[in-house]
Formats: sequence, structure tokens, C-alpha cells
Amino acid sequence: MVTELSLQVDDIVAQIPDWLQGAIFYQIFPDRFANGDVGNDPVNVHGWSDPPSLYSYFGGDLRGVQQKLDYLEDLGVNALYLNPIFQSAASHRYHTTDYYRIDPILGTMEDFRSLLDDVHRRGMRLILDGVFNHCGRGFFAFNDLLENQEHSPYKDWFHVRRFPVDAFSPGEAQDYLAWWNIKSLPKFNTSNPEVRQYLLDVARYWVEQGIDGWRLDVPNEINDDDFWAEFRHVVRIANPDAALIGEIWETNPRWVGSGHFDGLMNYPVRDAVLDLLKWRIGIAPFVERIESVMRAYPWKHVLAMYNTLGSHDTKRVSTYLDGDLQRVALAFIFLVAYPGIPAFYYGDEVGLEGDKDPDSRRTFPWDENIWNVELRNLIKKLIAVRKQSEALQVGDYQRIWIDEAKRGFAFLRSVKDEKVLVVLNASDNTINADIPVGSLGWQGNDLVQDFIQGGVLQLQDGFVQVELPPYGGKWISQF
Repeated sequence: MVTELSLQVDDIVAQIPDWLQGAIFYQIFPDRFANGDVGNDPVNVHGWSDPPSLYSYFGGDLRGVQQKLDYLEDLGVNALYLNPIFQSAASHRYHTTDYYRIDPILGTMEDFRSLLDDVHRRGMRLILDGVFNHCGRGFFAFNDLLENQEHSPYKDWFHVRRFPVDAFSPGEAQDYLAWWNIKSLPKFNTSNPEVRQYLLDVARYWVEQGIDGWRLDVPNEINDDDFWAEFRHVVRIANPDAALIGEIWETNPRWVGSGHFDGLMNYPVRDAVLDLLKWRIGIAPFVERIESVMRAYPWKHVLAMYNTLGSHDTKRVSTYLDGDLQRVALAFIFLVAYPGIPAFYYGDEVGLEGDKDPDSRRTFPWDENIWNVELRNLIKKLIAVRKQSEALQVGDYQRIWIDEAKRGFAFLRSVKDEKVLVVLNASDNTINADIPVGSLGWQGNDLVQDFIQGGVLQLQDGFVQVELPPYGGKWISQF
């Protein structure tokens, strides 16, 4: 029999937190953002401006993040996503050795609580990176397996192919399953009830400590669908407002919903934007790609997608677009207006460069003299307008105009009486366009305003005449 209590629980598990719709995320790679406590630096710490390697430590820590909250608030950020912070044998901390302990190089539990309290006092949110597909070789259960081999009580916590298990000789993992066959990353056997309970207890513990959700690392590599359904249930019962974002690289609706996640890292849209601005595709294929992503998911999950132009796993957007400020700016003008959650990878707002990992994980340049101030000011303005606009946060999407020859595109975000028209020029020429707006209720000689550059535009005969410089963009709304 279905009881009222069970219906309430189902509702809690299925709902998407309301705060996600107004979120502006900022991803921080803790070792590279800010060094707030030199006392916890490792002995092999590098100079802050040194180039990164796979083995570099730079001393960034939780106190550093807390000390820069004023900077993030000024930018307009209201949600943080931290790459892994648990004890690990790597600076990126995807080699977890203790899921219940903050890595001492990043700080203490007291530092974490202080950061979290400060974040919440400012009305901000914080989610952590959950790495539950694999662990590091120093994880207690795998360490016991290496010591005791077939006699280990934890031998079924992993996918052992044969004994003895060798985790240190050169080459790929042969005796057990490991992420990408990397010996230092043994894969958990999540079909084992003990493993499952351990990981679910970890998920619950940190939510109970006050975090606002999880970003889940490579969740598609945990093939037990009921694991993620149970994970969601455990997290939501602990905190009905906890967000769940999955790292899924392709368009696949199976990964959202009551058995999986609220939203996904929206790499397909990122790829479409960058392909457009690198002239690999025209405007029509671009529009089809971004709209196909929206069609693939229920609308409530479209609004919960984590939209970003880069992460610790990708080349930085400024490098990808050859340092061209106009193209980078247009990418952000689109990103912040597109349905979903705008998310910024630390340093992108000041034009930080970086090739593929590990170069994409450079330290944040706190010398303002080397910032791209123009880009940061634009992003700050985009965020401010977005936070004040219900249409940009939750509004419907409608294609309004497309011109393949001009590489021009316009779409509408609307809710109730608020409408924001987004017009983009993805070419290296100035274009003039007559955008049809009669169907929007903008008639006669009504005036509309440009939120980005400022100024007022006049309608004529159901059209608004727009001039866009190369790689220019406008957000236009009623005056």
C-alpha cells in the first residue's frame, strides 16, 4: 500500500532544489586557487607562478578559498564547486585514501567548517567532488588487500582477477580492475553491499556536515543503476535541498531524474559553442546541436544543467580560442543566457591560459596587473543581469532568427511578461540585422534596451534593427 509518508519521501527524492535555478557556479581546483596558510604547505611546494606538472603542489588551501570569498562575491558568484578535498596521494586528489578526512595539505576540519559557515553566511552554496568509482592505493581496504592478498577481508571490495595482486610494478593494472587501467586507481565493487554502504555513509556524512550537494565523478562507470538511485535517496533524505550534478560527457537523458541526477556537466553545449567559434561548423548546425540537447531532457533538468566553457579536464577557453577576447566574450554572452546554470572555471574570467591537463590547472594570477580586466568586467555585468532576470534563470527558450550567411542567431528567453532577446554574431564581420519581434508583443515605436553595451533601440514595423560588431552579442529587453 502506498502511504502518505512514502509519497512525501518520493517527492523529496525526485525534486530539484529551487536554488539551482538562480545559481552562478564557480569551480575551484583547491591547490591552485589561493594559498591562505603557508604553514600547511608541503616541503616540495612550487613557486606560485611555476608551470604545473602532474606532481606539482602549489600550496592552495581551504583558508585561501575563504580569504577570496569577497572576490567571488564581487564577481557575482553564489555557488562553489570544489575539486576533491579529501586525503589523497595526488595534488588533484582523485586518488582518495580517506573519505572522512580533509587532506592536511588543504587544511583541517575546522578550516573546512569555517569556510562552509562563511559561504552560508553570504547566502552562497558549496558542493564537493564525489569520487566513488575508484580510490587510491592507500585506501585502507585496498592496502589490506595488498598486505593480505587472498586472505584479506576486503578482497571483494574490488574486482580482483587473480592473486597475487601487484599494484606497483610498471605497466597497466592486470590483476584487478582500475580506472583506465591505471594501477593507482583501483575500481570499487559497488555490487558488494559493504562497499555500497561505506560509500553511501560517506555521501550522507558530508551532507550532514552541511555541504549543499555533490558533483559526481565518472558516474557512468558505476554501472549499477540502483546504486545511484540509492545514493540520491540517501542524500535527499539527509538534505532535501542538496544538489546532484553528474559528470556525463555526452547527451544522454538516462542520467537525469529520480534515479540519477538533477543536471549534468553540459559538455555537448560547450563543444558546440567552441566548434562554432573555431569555424568548424556553421550557425545552423550549431543551433541544431544546442537545441537537440534541450529536446533530449525534461525542461526542469535543462534548467539544472551545469553549463561551462571549461574545467580541470579541458583546455582553457582563452587558449582554445587563441586568446581572442571577442570570441571568448561572445562565448560567455551566450553561456550566461542559455537555459541552465552558468558555471565558470576559476581564472577564466580574467583570461587565464592553459592547455590540456596539467596545464589547464595553473595557479590563479592574483596580480591584477595581468588580468584581462575588460573580460572580467563583462562577465561581472552578465552575472548581475542574469541574477536580476527571471527570464534568464527559468524562462522558456524560443528561436527567433537565424542567418547562415551572416552567421547570426537570435533566441528569446521569456517568462510571464519578461522577455530577453539574445542576438549573436559569430562572424568576423560587422553585421546589420532586422530581427522580427512583432510576435513578442513589441510593436510600433516601442523602445527596447541593450543590457550589455547600454543604449536604447527603436522598433520599426515589428522589427528591431541591430548592428553587431565581429563576434558581438546583445541582450535586449523591454524598456
